[in-house]
Amino acid sequence: MSRFLFVVPPLTGHVNPTASVGGELLARGHEVAWVGHPGTLKPLLPDNARIFPAIDDLLEADIRAKRERWLALRGMAVLKFFWEEFLIPLGHSMVPGVDAAVRAFQPDVIVADQQALAGPLVARNAGVPWVTSASTSAELVNPLRTMPKVDAWVRDLLHDFADGDIRFSELLVLVYSSAALVGQEFGDEVAFVGPALAHRVERVDFPWEWLVRGEETLGGQGARCVLVSLGTLNGPAGERFLGQALEALAGLDVRVVMVAEPRPAPPNVLMLPSVPQLALMPHLDAVVTHGGHNTVCEALAHGLPLVVAPIRDDQPTVAAQVVQAGAGVRLTYSRARAADIRSALESVLDEPEYAAAAGLVRESFLAAGGAAAAADRLEKVVAG
Repeated sequence: MSRFLFVVPPLTGHVNPTASVGGELLARGHEVAWVGHPGTLKPLLPDNARIFPAIDDLLEADIRAKRERWLALRGMAVLKFFWEEFLIPLGHSMVPGVDAAVRAFQPDVIVADQQALAGPLVARNAGVPWVTSASTSAELVNPLRTMPKVDAWVRDLLHDFADGDIRFSELLVLVYSSAALVGQEFGDEVAFVGPALAHRVERVDFPWEWLVRGEETLGGQGARCVLVSLGTLNGPAGERFLGQALEALAGLDVRVVMVAEPRPAPPNVLMLPSVPQLALMPHLDAVVTHGGHNTVCEALAHGLPLVVAPIRDDQPTVAAQVVQAGAGVRLTYSRARAADIRSALESVLDEPEYAAAAGLVRESFLAAGGAAAAADRLEKVVAG
């Protein structure tokens, strides 16, 4: 038995992979704990998961407010705000809680999300081995490499915070994707384990009878089903796109689950503020998304083609991976109109090459091993 401590920011997409890997480690008899914001962690983790606080409700509310301001920015202001107002302050704020968790739990390995900079800093100071949980593959390919001055600025910020670049561990980087999708090769410390989906907990209700009723009344038996989701962080920033999507979907011979606050919608559209996304995937035929890494990889893990309209952050890089793999169509988020969305969706639903390409990515994910492969690699870190 070994002890593994996961350090995570208060962001659902960053917690989910650790919930799966942690669940696998627990099933193998290891001791596992998480440190972060308890209110974010509890709904996403197994019952009786051990949680240490590093972020209280006031700080989490401040983080959410900052994310809202961040969504309103454009250009280089996005990157500047992300690092100076979000990532570095979050790292400083989490250090005391992470330090206390390490002293209380005495982990053999710390598994730090790539946006939880307090994890590697505390691990290094405590002399505990640490590995990176890369919740998105975008930063791994260094999208700033074409902007050397900006890249140097980021590295200077990291040097001031931790006397070095601690974004990725030299021991192990768990990447929840595959080399086939990312399209690059890396060193032996980078482990492409594919999406970690096992042991995940989803505590969101869903009217499953709607799917059955939809087959009978919306397009007939076997009518196709599509998910439209802009993730958990985009809020009001997605209103224009969702409005255009509703117009695009009206009259289409598909059933649609749209993640949004309820509003007037065509009869073939079910609107809900949240859904059990992973449980929905086997019932879908395509996904329309902003390009969040979790949603994209969950869809591809089920062989589903995508329409991707990236907004910011890692999303353009993830969208480019989808297009390069041939598994979807990319739209310009800020300019996409109803006709564009409708045409793109009809393409991925009706042209078989998109589903075929998504199936190839799915095969690469299955070969990567998922949560079990991640747990194997973590156990090897302990064994030395």
